[in-house]
Amino acid sequence: MRSSSMNTHMGNISIDNEVIAQYAGTVATECFGIVGMAGVNMKEGFVNLLKKDSMTRGISVSLSANGKLTIDFHVIVSYGVNISTVADNLISSVRYKVEEFTGLEIEKINIYVEGVRVID
Repeated sequence: MRSSSMNTHMGNISIDNEVIAQYAGTVATECFGIVGMAGVNMKEGFVNLLKKDSMTRGISVSLSANGKLTIDFHVIVSYGVNISTVADNLISSVRYKVEEFTGLEIEKINIYVEGVRVID
């Protein structure tokens, strides 16, 4: 079980990284310009849009030795948007909401744009 933990005056709190990834994915898909998370098949080189119930496959959460989170997003963005603006919005939204939700500090958020989709 991979988890992030912290000690408080009341005891030890452990949060599974899958829970953090699920929450971060929900926050990310609410951001303008993000179509969804991408599942990457490295063997075949295919990228596909993940459904909401499996979006955590496109997100990786790890805890560093100094107790800070690193979150990697593999995303698909909307056609015609400014990718750097969407990435900045995603970083600020996720950083604020995940830090507020977990109480853990985020050291780094990496965004990998895996594709572009036209939204109807």
